[in-house]
Amino acid sequence: MKKNKSKIRILLVDDHPIVLDGIKSHLAAQAEFEVVGEATNGQEGVRKARQLRPDVVLLDISMPHMNGLEAVSLLRRQVPEAKVAVLTMHNNKEYIAQVVRLGARGYMLKDTSPTELVQAIKLIHGGGVYFSPKVSKALVDEVVAQGAAPARPTPTLSDREREVLVLIANGNSNKEIAHRLGIGVRTTETHRERVMRKLDIHSVAGLTKYAIARGMVNLDP
Repeated sequence: MKKNKSKIRILLVDDHPIVLDGIKSHLAAQAEFEVVGEATNGQEGVRKARQLRPDVVLLDISMPHMNGLEAVSLLRRQVPEAKVAVLTMHNNKEYIAQVVRLGARGYMLKDTSPTELVQAIKLIHGGGVYFSPKVSKALVDEVVAQGAAPARPTPTLSDREREVLVLIANGNSNKEIAHRLGIGVRTTETHRERVMRKLDIHSVAGLTKYAIARGMVNLDP
């Protein structure tokens, strides 16, 4: 299929027709967007993503046949070039953490304003990440709650380790980090291991929450 390179190509996945139509109408009205397809469940969404190769996939979590979490996992493996973002009613810390761990680039709530949604999609397409303010607060609250235990000395990261941490939190792979910093993939892996060891955090979701809580990641579009 021939792609329109001048527009951001979007696939929408939601099992509520009214919601789907409303989102589609608003996004299709934006000159820089092209809604290339829509699906009403996770299975159909993954299948259409493989067929249409969109730039951005915007999907719900609660859907029949295959939920959004399963769909995110499959999309990241089968259509890795697509940026995946969640638009849902669930402001659930476990869902948020799992979506981050699976490699989605955004998590937005369905009370997000149309203007905010447009800005978020542009940011995500450009390589950034976006969490709705309420979602960001849920992540920070969890980190604060976990920090209620006796505090340990804050580990000191080198400038390079901080750069790697920020890029990890922004959803970059080891290869992408290596390219952006002009270093080898093996060196990137070493920095990543050192960061995890120093912080005693051993998941991408945990590193992302750490970076957000310390203001190292810009969550606003």
